[in-house]
Amino acid sequence: MNEALITLIVELEDRPGQLLKVLEPISKIGGNVVGIVHQRGKKTPLNRLPVEISFKIDSKKVDRLIESIRSAGIIIRSFNEVRLTATTSVLLIGHLIHTDISDTIRSIDVDGEAECVEMHVSMPEISGPSTAIITISASGNEKLREAVEKLREICRRKKITMIEPINEDLI
Repeated sequence: MNEALITLIVELEDRPGQLLKVLEPISKIGGNVVGIVHQRGKKTPLNRLPVEISFKIDSKKVDRLIESIRSAGIIIRSFNEVRLTATTSVLLIGHLIHTDISDTIRSIDVDGEAECVEMHVSMPEISGPSTAIITISASGNEKLREAVEKLREICRRKKITMIEPINEDLI
């Protein structure tokens, strides 16, 4: 099974039972809800409540599920598959700018399956070493490991110290 993480934003009428019209089809088709954001204070132009639902489901069943929800009269405002589901952050120390940080960042991309999604750089002196916290996301743990290994290699070559991971023990 090729499981996908889906985020769906629907517009619901503010009356009992509306959320169930979305959750029942997800459950019946084998989806597993991982989060619901329901803000009663926000209203859409149609005076409905926007509700964001994140769930995991077999990617082959997504089209059938969307059709089932629409046929129940639910307005789907947006729908997308969250492609990058594994994340880690590393700390880089050294002459990052002088050794072409853009080249370092590009090295993370593993066949479009991993990328740098956030970076914070501190450069106290123009000619001194700098530090960067880089957050990498990938389509799964294996692709994340591959991206971090490529980053390790380029850091060794450029004489950049890499401290990993700084936010969890995934890798």
